[in-house]
Amino acid sequence: MFKTLDDLDPEQRVLVRLDLNSPVEDGDVQDNRRFDRHAETVRELAEAGHRVVLMAHQGRPGGDDFVSLEQHADILASHIDRDVGFVADTYGDDAIAAIDALDAGEVLLLENTRMCDEELPEEDPEVKADTEFVQSLAEHVDAYVNDAYSAAHRSHASLVGFPLVLPAYAGRVMQTEYEANSAIATREFDGQVTMVVGGTKATDVIDVMNNLGEKVDQFLLGGIAGELFLRAAGNDVGFDLEGMDFFDDQWEENRETIESLLDERGDQIKLAVDLAYEDETDDRGEIAVANITEKDRAYLDVGSMTVDEYDPIIRDSEAVFVKGALGLFEDERFAVGTTGVLRAIAETDCFSVVGGGDTSRAIEMYGMDEDDFGHVSIAGGAYIRALTGAPLAGVEALQQD
Repeated sequence: MFKTLDDLDPEQRVLVRLDLNSPVEDGDVQDNRRFDRHAETVRELAEAGHRVVLMAHQGRPGGDDFVSLEQHADILASHIDRDVGFVADTYGDDAIAAIDALDAGEVLLLENTRMCDEELPEEDPEVKADTEFVQSLAEHVDAYVNDAYSAAHRSHASLVGFPLVLPAYAGRVMQTEYEANSAIATREFDGQVTMVVGGTKATDVIDVMNNLGEKVDQFLLGGIAGELFLRAAGNDVGFDLEGMDFFDDQWEENRETIESLLDERGDQIKLAVDLAYEDETDDRGEIAVANITEKDRAYLDVGSMTVDEYDPIIRDSEAVFVKGALGLFEDERFAVGTTGVLRAIAETDCFSVVGGGDTSRAIEMYGMDEDDFGHVSIAGGAYIRALTGAPLAGVEALQQD
């Protein structure tokens, strides 16, 4: 495990890594749940009288969303109900002067870490710890807090370098995300454990099944990955139509593994019995998988009969984990699968974790309450790596003695 804020000495000058990476529309940074989640850690530190220095990233060099964090400071301030200073520098003279000038309870956000050349390359923690970026800031703070679980799969300087040169702690987001997302591997459940798996990447689904096959009783499939499994089961779906590029390459790369999983774990795997598509009137149409004789249209969601089959399995489960959407839920016509399983989870007294890319956005989009779920993850890649048993560099750095 790692140390948390409960172990932090009082009156520290604390360097805190957040993940405030956000959508940017026409140059405007969009508020999102990451600000609200990280606000808990920042508010707790400030109210305890620490001097709080924040680091975060936004976009990647060359991208349209690669912008300054100045707007992020204002958004975060609205969530913690106190001022958040900003300095357009990360570890130069201006940044150091601003850090040294902080009083107890004050909060300062440094400039985008990815504007530093030493931040991005994936390198060993020892290499990152020796960078000017890390060494310069470490001289002016007392402790390091990593709250950026959603970026913890990256071996970047701001994530893995500082724990080697400073006392290191996990923030509240890091703590809760790690505990919830690793629960499927570390906790023992007396009843049925179910995993809803969808999304666009067959390799994610395969890796999850291989890693968690002994812990999960039922896998409920949907999305592009689910269609590939249907194809392996002998159905005329899971093919690219003209202009598509979702299925055929993945099929060539993963066919043998998918067929092997169906053969070895067929009793654990539930596939869609019907699929939804856009009909001639631009409405939602549905067709039973057994009635599909050729793929002549794109399928954009699992069908209503599938939701009806998945529903009682979820309601009979002690624990339910969600990785990926079952359809194109951003279009209300094709949100039936994703929202159907989410509502079943919300109405069931079970331990639940929802995550994987943008899946958790469906909860807010369709008026559901996050409090009805055990944990709604803000992590994408890190959540997948936790489910597949892959190491998280940022977490491992915190766990060093």
